[in-house]
Parts: sequence; C-alpha cells; structure tokens
Amino acid sequence: MHISLFLRAGLLAGAFALGGCGRDDSGIDLHTRAVANRLAYIPPQCFTRTLDPRAARAQNPCYVCHADAAVPNYQGQPELQLAYAFPQLQGGRDVANPWTNLFADHAAAIGKISDRDIARYVDDDNYHDQDNTPVLAKRLARVPQRWDVNGDGHWSGYLPDAGFRYDAQGYDLAADGQASGWRRFSYYPLPGAFMPTNGSFDDVLIRLPPAFREDEQGAASTAVYSINLAIVEALIRRADIDIDAADEKLLGVDLDGDGRLGNAVRVHYDWQPTAGRNMSYVGRARLEQAAGSLHLAAGLYPEGTEFLHSVRYLAVDADGKVRAAPRMKELRYARKLRWLSYSDLRHDAGREAREAELNPNRLEHFNGDPEQGLQNLIGWSYQGFIEDRRGRLRPQTYEETVQCMGCHGGLSATEDGSFSLPRKTSGGAAHGWGSTAAYALPDPLRSDGAAEFATYLKNNHAGDEYRANEEVLKRFYEADAAPQAAAFEALARDLSTLLLPSAQRALALDKAYRVLVEEQSFAKGRDAMLAPALNVHRDIAPDAPTGIIEAQPAPRLAVH
Repeated sequence: MHISLFLRAGLLAGAFALGGCGRDDSGIDLHTRAVANRLAYIPPQCFTRTLDPRAARAQNPCYVCHADAAVPNYQGQPELQLAYAFPQLQGGRDVANPWTNLFADHAAAIGKISDRDIARYVDDDNYHDQDNTPVLAKRLARVPQRWDVNGDGHWSGYLPDAGFRYDAQGYDLAADGQASGWRRFSYYPLPGAFMPTNGSFDDVLIRLPPAFREDEQGAASTAVYSINLAIVEALIRRADIDIDAADEKLLGVDLDGDGRLGNAVRVHYDWQPTAGRNMSYVGRARLEQAAGSLHLAAGLYPEGTEFLHSVRYLAVDADGKVRAAPRMKELRYARKLRWLSYSDLRHDAGREAREAELNPNRLEHFNGDPEQGLQNLIGWSYQGFIEDRRGRLRPQTYEETVQCMGCHGGLSATEDGSFSLPRKTSGGAAHGWGSTAAYALPDPLRSDGAAEFATYLKNNHAGDEYRANEEVLKRFYEADAAPQAAAFEALARDLSTLLLPSAQRALALDKAYRVLVEEQSFAKGRDAMLAPALNVHRDIAPDAPTGIIEAQPAPRLAVH
C-alpha cells in the first residue's frame, strides 16, 4: 500500500490506541544470530571517501571518533584517521561496503509522501499509550514467543519505564507522577551524523542505582541524588562542577575540597589516590563505597549506571521552527554490568591489541542476545528498540544491535563507552539538567581553546561525514569553497545556525527515513539519505591510505 494512503487509512492510530499489547511479534525472530553484514560493528561513516577532487587536501571527519584518548580509555587510535584498517574478508580483495542503503535511490518513494502525511506521522507519539504509560512495556509484558530468547515466558531485558516528562530539575516522572530515577541533561551533539541537520533529534537520560538516590538512613532524597550525579559528572569530565548549596556537615563529605565542612556550591575534582587524594559519594552510596561494594574512579561510571537514549524525527511547527518530534525512531538502553579497574581495562585492551596484531582479519564478536543485550569488553550491556513497519517500537535483532557496539566499545570520543555526559552543558538554574536545547548556545570551546563545531567545519569542509548536506555547504561556504566569514561569526554566537535544518530539509529527511522503516532495511544502514551518496567508497582495499597526512587531535570539551 502507498505510504500516504497507509497513513490516511488510520491504521497506525488504531495500532497505538490498542497499545500493541497482543502477541504480535512484528515478524521479527530474536532467536536468530545470523548476520548478513559481517562488518555491522563498523559504522558506515568509516567508508567515507576523504579525498575530495574539489579540495586541495583530504577532508577529515575521522578525528571526531579516532584520536588519542585519556586513561582509562585505552582505545585511542589516531592512526585510523590515516588508513582504512578493515579486515580482509575476501582473501586480499577489496572490502565491499555493506551499507548499501547509502547508495539506494529512494527519490521516487520519498516523492510519494506528502508533507502533510509525514508531519502527522512524526507528531504521533509511538512511545506513550493513551494512559501515558509506555506502550512498548505493555507489548513486552506479554512477550511473543519469537522475542523470548531464553524461553522463560518473560522479557528479561530492559522494560521501558521512563515517562519522558520532567520537573524543573530534569527528573523524569512516570505516568503516576512518581520519580522514575531517570534524569535528562542538555549536551552538545557529536559533530557529524548526530547533528539534527542530518536527520534526528535525540535526548539522553541517566540513572544511578538506588544507593545513590537515598540518604544514609535509606530514605529517598533528591538532594543527595543531585549531588551524587554531580560527583559522577566531575569524575567523568575531570573538572569542578557547580551544584546548589549543600550542607557538608549533614553529608559528612568535603565536597568543595576547602578542608572544612561548610556550605558547598561546587564539587571539586581532585582524584589522585596515589597521592592520597580521593573523592567520595554521599548518602547510602558513601557507605557502600566505604564497604567496597561501590567503586569510584576518574573516567568511570559506578557499576549499575544506566543510560536511556531516544532518537526522534524532526517536527516542524506552524512558524517553520524545527523541533524534536514526539515519534521515536529508536530507543537505546545501556547498563554497566560490572566494575573494571584501570588495570583490568589496560590488560584487556592490551590483549585485544595483541590479538589484532596477530590476526588483523579477525572479526569482532559480542556476547549476549537481543533480549538481554549485547556486552562489550568494558563492562556494559546495550540493547535497542526500533520502529516496525507499522511504526511501533520493537526490539532490535542481534545484527541490528551489533551496529551499536563498535561505537560503544572504547572509541577515543567516549568516556567509559559514553558520548553524552562528557559533552553536557552546565549553565542555567539547573546546571544543564532538564533542557535539551543546547542548539542556541555559543560554539563551545575545547580544552585547547578551539571552537568545537567551527573546527569540525574546517577539518571536514562539510556538515556531515558524507559531505552530502548541501544546505550546510551553502550556508557556510561560497561556490568556490571559500568560507563565508559572516556565517562562521554567527556560528560562534549561535549553534542553531549549523545544527538546525530548514523546515523543507527536515521534512525531506523524515520521509527518507520513513522509507527505511517501510522497507525494514536497517541492516543495510539507517542513515536518512536524500540521494545516493557520492563521497563514500563502494569498495576499498584493506589498509588503503585515506589521504589524511597528519592525525588531528580531538580534545574534550571544556566545562560550559
């Protein structure tokens, strides 16, 4: 059936009204571990053609993910900026790009979807049921047989429990108005594919285990939880973090490091255990840390930390303003299963490096399953949910979940596998918690003093890895590729000049992704492409040079 007719028929609305609570499995069998794309853990952006005949030098979007990393991330790989280090799958022959959706011409299918239909589609909430509870949780509560991988009659993975409704401090409220433990924060998207101008808005929530949310007597305490979240942020960002005034005498912890217990308005980062300087959580988490059942270290989240990441369509208001749509493309979940010390992480990274050197053509393998999540080597489990043909969220298959694993296994751009919290904003009354509107802020500075997004445009000379975003090119560059000074000056003051697309582009990107949903062809790539990619290799010789002569650094963002 034609997509627009499908929408007009109201079948989607009916599905959501029913909550999808039957035993419908969307035609997906989670038991199979068959993987057609053996390189599913290598993102399609890694096949970018960095040599541009129109430019005097190679374009470099690679530094964003592949640069030197800070300990305890032992996966810094700046050399990957210089060569396509793919495993040889075919006896020395060129590696075929498995992300064939990049080259598909969907123009005809996109053209058949009207602006009105796609606007109605993306504004239809596919997460909440009519009673504001997560409709996906209801589907999983009556788990279909083909989704029950371990055969116990229950869904053993993450059961969606966030309400995606927030108080003034960013704390999530479930349908019954009670706090779910999740807290949303504002952060700068990673330059490239994650910018809304390339197809999606997103938001990220973090949740720490119950011990972090309770005082030392075991009573729930938002004040204690807020301080513990700030302590974790300080450890991850290795920087002082502002907080609301806290009475250190009641907490028994010198938060600001001034040598006395008074009123603190910041958490001072000072973790140097070899020099006798350590930090402490507060509340019941402090007691468990002292007992050795909870751990603390710079650059690492405590065990039991969870992240929830919604990826959303682009909606357009009546005045043409682009915003995050109610409809989710994906819901991604991560949980830290176990604590690994610096020495554990260094040992595992060294072992991986030795194995890769001995067998450079070895393919990555990930333990776990789609029901309970796939596990990486640094202690985390990941699982995801994505739209089925009818627009309802369903669990991802094993192969679809493998697509998440390469980026969360220790890239230099991450801290303990996470992209978002190290990029958190810190301004406003809630210190960066709550709002996700980082788009109108100034271009943030990195720790080396360079502006983050202007540097990306300079290194990549484009607004995406594929150099396919013509709108950004026209906004920031002249026809002869010369930078437009006024555009860069505006970017320094207002990130939205880069991050937000026009209304026309937003709707077109929504349509392009809707075609992939109708096809259910995510295994071939899930980028919203308006035309076949030109600056991407269809095949490439293993270890072929990228043409980038010198690897660029990617310093972390300064606290803003």
